[in-house]
Amino acid sequence: MKALEIMPDHIHIFVDVPQTVAPCDVVRTLKSISAIELFKAFPQRKQFYAKCGVLWSRGYFVSTVGHISEATVVKYIEEQKNYDG
Repeated sequence: MKALEIMPDHIHIFVDVPQTVAPCDVVRTLKSISAIELFKAFPQRKQFYAKCGVLWSRGYFVSTVGHISEATVVKYIEEQKNYDG
């Protein structure tokens, strides 16, 4: 993981994965592992989310870095905490 910023209702994450890995697989893995770890750390939340249905929404946004530098992406993500979003 190159950068991460957790916002109240979404996250910004910058990862480097091989081109052979589908973006949907990356997102599914991140959502699955984070949900498992969250419920391990806060078991009482599992009951709450079991009633609601899911922890993560189905949607996501993926983009590639190509026309801008990695440093620009990292800076953008790090600066998100300064905005109300």
